[in-house]
Amino acid sequence: MGKLGLTEILVIVAIILLLFGGKKIPELMKGLGSGIKEFKNAAKDENQPAASKKEEEKI
Repeated sequence: MGKLGLTEILVIVAIILLLFGGKKIPELMKGLGSGIKEFKNAAKDENQPAASKKEEEKI
C-alpha cells in the first residue's frame, strides 16, 4: 500500500458524488466538521488539571 495518486483521488471523489449527489455533500461535511469540533473540545476538557475543572464548576 502506498500513497494515493491523483487518479485514485479523482475516482474516489467521483464515486462519492455519484452516491450522495451534489446537494448532500455540504451537509455531510458540515456534520463532520461539527463532530470533529466537539471531539476536540471534549479532548481539551479531559486534559485540564483537576483544580481548574473545579473552578469552572463553581462559575
